[in-house]
Amino acid sequence: MGIESFLIGLCLIGGLAVATRPAPITDTVSNARQNVVPRGRLDSIDVLRGLVMVIMAIDHTRDFFTNPGFEPTNLTRTTTAYFFTRWITHFCAPVFVFLAGTGAFLSGARGKPKKELSWFLLTRGLWLIFLELTVLRFGLFFDIDYHVSILLVIWVIGVSMIVLAGLVFLPTKMITGFGLVIIVFHNILDRFSPEQFGSFRWLWALLHGSVGSVPPNPPTALELHSGYILLVRYPLIPWIGVLAAGYGFGQLYKLDQERRRKVLRWLGLGLILGFVVLRASNLYGDPHLWTAQKNGWFTFLSFLNCEKYPPSLLYLMMTLGPAILLLSYLERDLGALARPFVIFGRVPLFYYLIHIPLLHLLAGVFAVIKYGPSILDTKADPTTGPPPGWGFSLPVMYLIWLGVIVFLYPLCRWFANFKMHRRDAWLSYF
Repeated sequence: MGIESFLIGLCLIGGLAVATRPAPITDTVSNARQNVVPRGRLDSIDVLRGLVMVIMAIDHTRDFFTNPGFEPTNLTRTTTAYFFTRWITHFCAPVFVFLAGTGAFLSGARGKPKKELSWFLLTRGLWLIFLELTVLRFGLFFDIDYHVSILLVIWVIGVSMIVLAGLVFLPTKMITGFGLVIIVFHNILDRFSPEQFGSFRWLWALLHGSVGSVPPNPPTALELHSGYILLVRYPLIPWIGVLAAGYGFGQLYKLDQERRRKVLRWLGLGLILGFVVLRASNLYGDPHLWTAQKNGWFTFLSFLNCEKYPPSLLYLMMTLGPAILLLSYLERDLGALARPFVIFGRVPLFYYLIHIPLLHLLAGVFAVIKYGPSILDTKADPTTGPPPGWGFSLPVMYLIWLGVIVFLYPLCRWFANFKMHRRDAWLSYF
């Protein structure tokens, strides 16, 4: 591992512990003068969450509507446009999981008792796992035979919330430290593969998966029964740590706004600088070293090409650093420009549940136009790939993505308004 990674880990843990020093919660004095978690929603967090939801749809539109014949991050074959079409979406899952933890902290800091918060996290976690294996699986495959299933980001948030349901009874500093230790040191586990665990291969596949020689790592396949395969795309480590660290991050919202902006700015810049220094050293933090490529530009792309499955320390620093820095600027009045992102950020699960089947349905319509109705007999299976000749150029893909976002906005605005004017308990699960 090296002394450098150990020192970086201690600095990250110590830095966030200082930045998130606990402060009393009160609603009787102005937020500008006291350390208070404000009542109601924080637009800055909603804007960031909404922004990553919009960007996330780029990746899923690319999955359904392009077929270049190579991985966008394969530097021997990709183009700059394909690389960044994929790379920009790397920010989505880390920010989504991190802010889920922050939301849990803010819920408790506004007065929800620990037992009530724990029960909510437990039940919502189970609900998310159920949605992943039913509604979202159907949206991806449009079948109910379950010969192929896949564990994606919603399942990992669900399990992480279940873990956090037990952790919330601990001091927040301990929860924060737990999360950061997992994030910083989990790459030590890259040397182990599921095959090394024999009959417990399934357990290591769920916890960490395997690390290949070239990113991105393929999902680990588990045969549940003859002909029934479960693909583990999102193993639990270090996502549990990301959500726990996000919970600790919520303490910053006890600070007055001006001080919070400064802490966010320095924390974001520190993570970005830490990423550059540690990545440049090629000592630790990602299973794939950056290497000299055919020219300087592609060498830079190699520098950015960090592992997502599971997310390496450097991947998380590369994505969460800029996101935290952006949060420091989102607390200003951004006017009407931010409004759509606020709406998407207030109903992220509703958005997520709709956009995948919508994209799949649109892809089916385009496929029928291109191939005829007989194409509907072809099953959507990630192990077989798209039909021959399928795929559109990136400009067409981006037009489809934009059309989907425009279509989703009024639906999300309606549901956000519905939630705002109702107090039904079930709405808190969306």
